[in-house]
Amino acid sequence: MRKLKFQILIPLLLFSLVGCAEQKLLEKVGLAILLGYDLGNEGDLSTTAVIRQVNPDFESNIEIISAENQTSKGTRTEINRKSSKKIVAGQLRVALYGDELAKKDGIGNTMQAISRDSDISGSVYMAVVEGEAKTLLNYKYENISDIGQHIFKLLQQNIEDEQIVSSTLHEVSHDYYSIGEDIAMPIISREEELISISGVALFKKGKMVGELPAEDSFYIKLSRHRYDSGTFEALIKKGDLEKALMKNPPEEISLVLDTIKSKSDLKLINQSTPEFDLNITMEARLLELNEEIDLGDPEKVAILDKAISESLSSEISRVITYCQEVNSDVFGLGSQYRSSVRNSNLTEEKWHEMYQKAKVNVKVDIKITRSGTAD
Repeated sequence: MRKLKFQILIPLLLFSLVGCAEQKLLEKVGLAILLGYDLGNEGDLSTTAVIRQVNPDFESNIEIISAENQTSKGTRTEINRKSSKKIVAGQLRVALYGDELAKKDGIGNTMQAISRDSDISGSVYMAVVEGEAKTLLNYKYENISDIGQHIFKLLQQNIEDEQIVSSTLHEVSHDYYSIGEDIAMPIISREEELISISGVALFKKGKMVGELPAEDSFYIKLSRHRYDSGTFEALIKKGDLEKALMKNPPEEISLVLDTIKSKSDLKLINQSTPEFDLNITMEARLLELNEEIDLGDPEKVAILDKAISESLSSEISRVITYCQEVNSDVFGLGSQYRSSVRNSNLTEEKWHEMYQKAKVNVKVDIKITRSGTAD
């Protein structure tokens, strides 16, 4: 009996000691949960940290501190000098970049500094801010008490629901260091009290060179990876419809697809041009349609499948053309080229010269598996 009591008492004592140690540790440090980077004065880097401070009663408050220095490590040292507690980055969730910094100096130096920090997870979300990150973070939001957590949740739920491209530190670092692949990441912006994802930033290596509207993220994701969920709204133009589908088709038909499952296959078919075939197969449920079409008729469903396929093929080709114009290979064509051509000795500079002249033949084959509602 005495031995049993001893066995129970020891774990309890250890647990209480660990609990006390954790409480004292949290009282002494400030947890940086978000870092925002901007261009500072005279070429310096400006860093804004959203810091969670925990008091002895385990109640937390948010503090926002900014500092400028020539390096990201230097700015973090300056921020520490302005804080009553030591700032630690082990709970970092988001890194934001003002668009001027992303376009002029790029994200390379700060991204490398973050990735070298062993305390920081590779799952940190990265995004570009329309305007200055500092301005976005310091705005006094009436309904947002924790701006760092709010932006983290905003990015997390849209990325997990496949509404926007995923841009974790691990993924961004992979594309940055890979020859033949470029970075794409969300753009967030503020409209009065509302923070939203407003677009997709396109990079050539570490510098932002273009942007697309947020809805075009669907075409990038569809082309680069398997698509396993999500919802998407599409427009079919009158020219894509056959008379057999509707007697007097309108200029456009709006439809919503969900439960999307897709597979993309990219092949190099001519290395001298270079020329690629991009074949995408999709299955999706037609959730909503704003015109009356008899979806119980297999022939009409087949016509609708064809119209959607042609519309998606055209939209993906449009996005690829724009990406070539700004010279951002977010589709990874160069990576496919390297894996297909032996001893290509491909360099970043050589590929970006070839990329703008590349030809991509896009073919989408969609099958509607179930139908939802018609308005």
